[in-house]
Amino acid sequence: MRPRSPGLFLLLLWGLQAESQEEVRAMVGSDVQLRCIYPEKNSFDLNDLYVYWQISMAGKGNVDSVVTYHLSGNSSASHGDNHYKDRARLSLDSMKQGDFSLHLRNVTPQDEQKFNCLVFRKSLELKKILEVAVTLHVAANYSMPVVSGPSQDEELTFTCTSTNGYPRPNVYWINKTDNSVLDSALQNNTVSLNARGLYDVVSVLRIGRTPHVNVGCCIENVLLHQNLTSGQTETFTGTKDSITEDPVDGSPSGKHQQVFSVLAVLAVIVLLALATGWLCRSRCPPKSYTEHV
Repeated sequence: MRPRSPGLFLLLLWGLQAESQEEVRAMVGSDVQLRCIYPEKNSFDLNDLYVYWQISMAGKGNVDSVVTYHLSGNSSASHGDNHYKDRARLSLDSMKQGDFSLHLRNVTPQDEQKFNCLVFRKSLELKKILEVAVTLHVAANYSMPVVSGPSQDEELTFTCTSTNGYPRPNVYWINKTDNSVLDSALQNNTVSLNARGLYDVVSVLRIGRTPHVNVGCCIENVLLHQNLTSGQTETFTGTKDSITEDPVDGSPSGKHQQVFSVLAVLAVIVLLALATGWLCRSRCPPKSYTEHV
């Protein structure tokens, strides 16, 4: 009996277990090949093959969604899920040589699925000759984290932002003085999906006021084994009572101003002395001294 549609044929596949499993990683926007190759060297007649690539629908039990398929007698492969239309394809020439791999273009975060490849032969009364499960893991690089702050309030507040990454990240704040990880209770993370299906993260760190603060924000992408750390964020602060609008007397800027003031006073004194001497010479009549015998 020849099935007339992918939906009817899937009823015959109920309860089948995968014979081999693979895992593949792909970056968002890239192209990837999900391998499904007959283990023995052989040639196949396309009119004798039923080939299915399908995924399990989340939350729908055993209901599967067909990604693409080839039916006996068809001259080309077709698509079952519109999400994969124009992105998923099978190579007819490769299938003749036993290579039933799926070629997937422009990977999206929604493609992170477990794909099943099923191959049946019509001449063997629809006997399954190959089944492969391929789990696709999708990743995207987060932007370099940017830290702003701190705010000058009862406590120091720093804000870290990073965007367009996948999967969901781990966020850490570190003390750059000794590279220790700060207590996670001091931070508040907001992670959200943007319109591209990628994650944006905002992390706010609140710590007590200290004279010297040197912190950094770290975004960890576990799938890519990647840690991105913000640049130098070093802040010198005093206690709240010691903060004034004028520079502190002991500060370098205060010392420089004091030296400049002293030099200015000395310069004025010298100029006044020179001016006084010049006036005296110009106003006083010259004196002549004669020698009396």
